[in-house]
Order: sequence, then structure tokens, then C-alpha cells
Amino acid sequence: MTTLPPPWAYYDQQRARGAGHHAALRQLSNRLVGILHGCLKTRTLYDETTAWGHHDKQNQKAAA
Repeated sequence: MTTLPPPWAYYDQQRARGAGHHAALRQLSNRLVGILHGCLKTRTLYDETTAWGHHDKQNQKAAA
């Protein structure tokens, strides 16, 4: 089984919580805009592990 990139995993997580397709896309886009804002504010490059790391930790706790 292949793992999804974090943005798609976030989308799937929102869908699993009962959000419709459009609502899940809006939530994902809001998250991506927040990441972009953080990158611009701190003048850092996008790093997937930094941007989505806390979601991975939450998913690991939920799976345990």
C-alpha cells in the first residue's frame, strides 16, 4: 500500500470526518494558504516535513 502525500491525506481525513468534497477542498486550501503565509513570514522555503509533521504525529497516535 502506498502512502499519500500529506495534502491528500489531510483531504481524506476531512472526508472521513464527514466533510463533503467542496468543504474538504476549502479546508485543504485554507491549510495550504496558512503554510504559504508561514513561509513568507519567516522567509523560509516550503518543507513538507515541517508543514505537515504534526499531522503525521496525530495520525500515528490515532492508529496506536
